Amino acid sequence: MLEDCKNALERWGGVHTLIDRWLDQRRQLLISFIELKEACDAELEAVSKAPIDTFSEKLMDYISAGHFEIYPQLSEEARAFSDEGALVIAEKLLERLEMSTEMVLEFDTDFGSTLSCEQNIARLPAWIDRLARGLTERFALEDQLIARLHAAHSPQHTKAPA
Repeated sequence: MLEDCKNALERWGGVHTLIDRWLDQRRQLLISFIELKEACDAELEAVSKAPIDTFSEKLMDYISAGHFEIYPQLSEEARAFSDEGALVIAEKLLERLEMSTEMVLEFDTDFGSTLSCEQNIARLPAWIDRLARGLTERFALEDQLIARLHAAHSPQHTKAPA
């Protein structure tokens, strides 16, 4: 997943400051995820709430930025270019993204408080596996959104061949 994040940053980096910041948030989220997974793999009983909180906070920030900053901005850009096809695709992709958003909210519920974290710590390895699959799919869908709603309108993409 981290390698895919680097590839996305190389592909879309510099295109738009907002997207750059968001992709950097994704990278930081993945680093936190890997640290939590390694701690869980090493000794589950020794995992404190702090790394779970760090990961959960970065996860919620990333998801929120997507829903409230990035997706609306990308849709606005497609509207500005009268790209109806992109808007139809975006709607379908956003519906699919909603499933992983629900998963993130469930994770936050299961590990948000000290008590719920203690009660659910044995489920953390299964959650990590579930999140790995869900985030991998989410990042791929988000990359498709960027490609279709933003990169398609970039100056280098819209230039006529010489």
